[in-house]
Amino acid sequence: MSKELEIRQHNALTNARYEYTELQLDLFFFLVSKLRKDQKSDTYELNIKELSALTGKKYDLAYLRKATEDMGSRMFEVETPERHVQLWMFRSVEYLKGLGIIEVSLSDKIIPYLFELQSNFTSYGLASALRLTSKYAKRIYPICSQWKDLGETKKHDIQDFKRMLGLLDDKGIDKMPRTSDFRKSVLDIAVKQINEHTELHISYELEKRGKTFKNITFKVKTQALADNIPFDLVATAQAVPGVQQSHFDNAARVLDELRITDTKHRQTILSSAAHVSEVNRYNHDLKTGKVKASRNPGGLLLVKLGLVAAKTAKPI
Repeated sequence: MSKELEIRQHNALTNARYEYTELQLDLFFFLVSKLRKDQKSDTYELNIKELSALTGKKYDLAYLRKATEDMGSRMFEVETPERHVQLWMFRSVEYLKGLGIIEVSLSDKIIPYLFELQSNFTSYGLASALRLTSKYAKRIYPICSQWKDLGETKKHDIQDFKRMLGLLDDKGIDKMPRTSDFRKSVLDIAVKQINEHTELHISYELEKRGKTFKNITFKVKTQALADNIPFDLVATAQAVPGVQQSHFDNAARVLDELRITDTKHRQTILSSAAHVSEVNRYNHDLKTGKVKASRNPGGLLLVKLGLVAAKTAKPI
């Protein structure tokens, strides 16, 4: 197994075994979005009004308290090449009365894993994770995000995959033993939501061995988002005046995807509001087929931005 594939396969919390509700996953991804490497304290504030504005959902205090109580008692099981690790999330959780703020103190052991998870996402990715409503879509989305540059996930044993999602317990009891139920209630809903609300377009294939489905693989490709994400979750380079941080982040991601690495070109593009807007428009047109540039889409973008001259055919 190559080193790159090994790293992907053992991507700790993404592939960890745990079962969270939709509400708990909202809190989990919101917490991940707040992590800052330059913060010295292990305590983070979660403003529930801010979370509600991001997701469009209303959060009841009693449900929140029950959710964090259960999150604190549930264990993450992480497999690495060297060891099996059992982790718990919180040292303490405090609700500031009348302020709608939860103060969360994280356990020392889990913090490195949370930062690793955060590094898998752009600001778009964390935003998309919060917009998904199926708890299974919220789990499958980061799994697929690991593999988007390769176009296909690794082959998952279906039983192991169900364990990751909390559908199969240690005693072998399967909450969805019928493949038709697994498709309808988990896979099909997750695929629909991820394709509608994120920058990924996915599909899945079930592989049979004899009469039994044995493995599952997801096909993954990027797509243009139908709507701009109206908020910023991950601190990145500062956007230029007049440009939303999420638009700036997406433009930088597009330059990476198109392999535009020249420092001078990148600085020129990302320091101009007009260029950032054009990059995002070009990406949308490219993904939706309005622009055809199969050979060198990055070069065509530089031409459109006026940064390089168009090549002309040599005279015969």
